[in-house]
Amino acid sequence: MCGIAGTYRWPDGKAVTDRLTETLAHRGPDGSGTYAHALGDGEVHLGHRRLAILDLSGTGAQPMVSEGLALTYNGELYNAPELRAELEGAGVRFRGTSDTEVLLEAWRRWGTDCLPRLRGMFAFAVFDERTGELVLARDQLGIKPLFLLRRGEGLLFASELKALAAVTGGSLEVDPAALVASLLYYWVPDSRCAFRGAEKLPPGTWLRCRPDGSVQRGRFWDLREVAAEGQERARSGDLPDLAAVVEESTRLHLLSDVPVATFLSGGLDSSYLTALAARDRPGIPAYTIGFRAEDARFEAMPDDLRYARQVAERFGVDLREIEIAPDVQDLLPRMTYHLDEPVGDPAAINTFLICSAAREAGVKVMLSGMGADELFAGYRKHLANLIGVRYRRVPGPVRRGVAAAVDRLPVATRRRGLRSVRFAKRFLSFAGLPEETAFRRSYTLYDREELIGLLDPDLAPAVDDVLTEHADVYRDNALDDFVNRMCLTDARMFLPGLNLAYTDRSSMAASTEVRVPYVDVEVVRAAFAVPGARKIAGRQGKAVLKEAATTVLPREIVYRPKGLFSAPLRAWMSRDLAPLVREVVHDGLLVRSGFLRREALARMVAEDAAGQRDFSKHLWHVLTLEHWYRDATSKAGHDSPASTA
Repeated sequence: MCGIAGTYRWPDGKAVTDRLTETLAHRGPDGSGTYAHALGDGEVHLGHRRLAILDLSGTGAQPMVSEGLALTYNGELYNAPELRAELEGAGVRFRGTSDTEVLLEAWRRWGTDCLPRLRGMFAFAVFDERTGELVLARDQLGIKPLFLLRRGEGLLFASELKALAAVTGGSLEVDPAALVASLLYYWVPDSRCAFRGAEKLPPGTWLRCRPDGSVQRGRFWDLREVAAEGQERARSGDLPDLAAVVEESTRLHLLSDVPVATFLSGGLDSSYLTALAARDRPGIPAYTIGFRAEDARFEAMPDDLRYARQVAERFGVDLREIEIAPDVQDLLPRMTYHLDEPVGDPAAINTFLICSAAREAGVKVMLSGMGADELFAGYRKHLANLIGVRYRRVPGPVRRGVAAAVDRLPVATRRRGLRSVRFAKRFLSFAGLPEETAFRRSYTLYDREELIGLLDPDLAPAVDDVLTEHADVYRDNALDDFVNRMCLTDARMFLPGLNLAYTDRSSMAASTEVRVPYVDVEVVRAAFAVPGARKIAGRQGKAVLKEAATTVLPREIVYRPKGLFSAPLRAWMSRDLAPLVREVVHDGLLVRSGFLRREALARMVAEDAAGQRDFSKHLWHVLTLEHWYRDATSKAGHDSPASTA
């Protein structure tokens, strides 16, 4: 796991690449390197920051140069031993034991045809001195990031957007449509970028730059095709042995020459991985979080620590507990900087603090249960949308009466949040809508009218563009299985846009690598070969994964109520962050610029404070967006995102 950067026929390429690489120092504190090569009337430069995980010796250093090929690579290949054996059988002789060298030789032998053979997480750039071509590639599911910027015949790229912003002299303009999307979702979809001109290389694709200035793009893996193949497999009755697939993926993800630990929330996903990992690594450390008692009580949060301790004791895991009682006012700008784009999920703070504690203890690699909810329909929204299908059959007058009654209920008292009321209000906000609209509304922050009412009126077309994009992605498949349609949309949007993004950026801010065994190509293939009726059975989400986990875990862990890898937002907003919320609403840069309407924000604050509606997540994201925008415009010298629409 590392940070990569480089330039292709870019003015002052060496100085720019040096600064790009320096900005990524937190991603790779174990070493750095650069590479340069003349190219016609220009140059190619590659930079690298190393977090040494495999082959800690100098033979694993990067950029790696061998016989006319130069590679800068970020990631891990879990099938590197098998690829190495195949290449050795073809006569390749290796100098070291790194997966970087395996990737370099695989590229030499197969070119872009090697990409679908790679099992792991990766983003890399490879330059061929003989042809003058530079190729960028990103893994199948978007686990590792890769940002790029093209100007004329030149290109620059880096693992983080902040690096591109740092070297362009404040010339990057904020993209107002991306900010609109971030308000809707509370994150920026992988298809968009917070700065105009910059872009994210899409998952499962490559891009080739040629000396003549032409650019070619290609796709080597398509999640829609995988889902369609899975549906056909399910129809034929060829159901996967999910327990075996998850066990193999977990074993492969333990490949490391440095200590490995796990996240252990006490929920199903992390408990299953931790139990499997403990088979291969007895006494493996695991990290879990708890919250201040008063915050947990106010938020009515489940006691996840009790379950984490139970798993640790049963499987001989070295459990390390961290209390999350952060100074959120100090952490907020720090996290906003590291997250690169506006991300309104406070789970990023949890990830950063856990990884920081692990790093202080000498742990560089951690396993996370990320991805299981998206692939196996484990979120409440999945079950709620299924229930919504039945709810829409209820006569209209009855539904309107229920909605009116629930609307009058408070979501909190002075001492305690009422989670069941929050869930009921949330459900009724989308249950009567058409399928795609209901699914979008079940996990986004606003409906169309609410979002337009919050924004500068000139941004209404951007709102419609963002909503159309969601509808297009949701419908872009050949599946006739409602549950798997939701899972596919999550795997294409929610997973790379939010969860994988904040996991990478928060963990790398602490110079720690997080691996995600559920987000593995073979686990994904297996997941879409499972019919939706096996994912949600009755009121049980992730039913098929729970069946697999019962071969390892006790039933009281497998079938416990779903936990939350989140934070006590209502407690924070009503206590720690209340003054900051008032400042942003009344005199924030987004309000003064006209991007957000002060009256709409003030109404949200008043209704939240009265306990009638829960706007804690909305207001948290407004704070993250405000901090991000202040930083972005202080560099760029722009005043209003709406003015550039």
